[in-house]
Amino acid sequence: MMARIGARLRKGSTAEPAKRVQFDHKTLPWMFLAPQLAVIVIFFYWPSVQAVQSSFYIEDPFGFGSAFVGLSNYVDALTSREYRRVASFTAVFTVLVTALSLVLGLLLAVKADAVIRGAATYKTLLISVYAIAPPVAGLVGMMFFDMHIGPFVRLAAFFGWDMRVGLDYFDTAFAMITVSVWKQIPYNFIFFLSGLQAVPMSIREAAAIDCRNGWTRFRTVVLPLLAPTAFFLLIIDITYALFDTFAVIDVMVKDKPANNPITLVYKVYNDGFRGNDIGGSSAQSVILMVVVFVLTIVQFRFLEKRIHYG
Repeated sequence: MMARIGARLRKGSTAEPAKRVQFDHKTLPWMFLAPQLAVIVIFFYWPSVQAVQSSFYIEDPFGFGSAFVGLSNYVDALTSREYRRVASFTAVFTVLVTALSLVLGLLLAVKADAVIRGAATYKTLLISVYAIAPPVAGLVGMMFFDMHIGPFVRLAAFFGWDMRVGLDYFDTAFAMITVSVWKQIPYNFIFFLSGLQAVPMSIREAAAIDCRNGWTRFRTVVLPLLAPTAFFLLIIDITYALFDTFAVIDVMVKDKPANNPITLVYKVYNDGFRGNDIGGSSAQSVILMVVVFVLTIVQFRFLEKRIHYG
């Protein structure tokens, strides 16, 4: 019975045909799209073209000239031991932040969906973190992990862990992942909670009659209905871990004396704006763009086939 319910949900119901908007003139839709297209061209495509062009040159940081070096910047980046170390940490950081954010966001959404008394307060407390700007989140996280006043450091000391964020590589990585996950959980929570509340009550009642085990009902009925939401959040969370954690990392490792972990995006910033290596940082940014492009294709090519939109 549970399998039949899941299969019937995956097949979806008969949807009404989409309404088509009629415009009086052919140029009117393009006029509506023009501001957004201008933003995309100016702030995405034009910098991308400039980055590709700069990656083949060694440029004077003061703008007095440049020399064409071909693929030398790419070879230097890919053969660098430091670049491979940063790339390895970026992969681990992305996987952990994405997985923990999704799992904890879903868990809190399931609990919030079941709460009846005090539900509004519970949901507001969880969602409010999303309104915090990333640099502020990094600053708050740094205060929690401060070696002198941080409560998490004192808690770790209680269990015998001498946590030294900003000085120890592993401790700093742990703090960065914790703060990044804490910042992203409310975003996942909002979408998962909306998805859970969209599940029809008749389906829940039918599943409850057929199976008493809550985990089995959630796995065979509710989880397939949340698959489109989870796929969307997977892409958003990977993008967040790769790019939007820049402010958190900057607050936690900037001006620290030790060799702290950083991600590829922060290394591009370090080499380009602090090291004045414009060509090298451009080559690294192009490599990162290619990696994200391939990763996006893989997600849509293989994972989306398993997603069923009702």
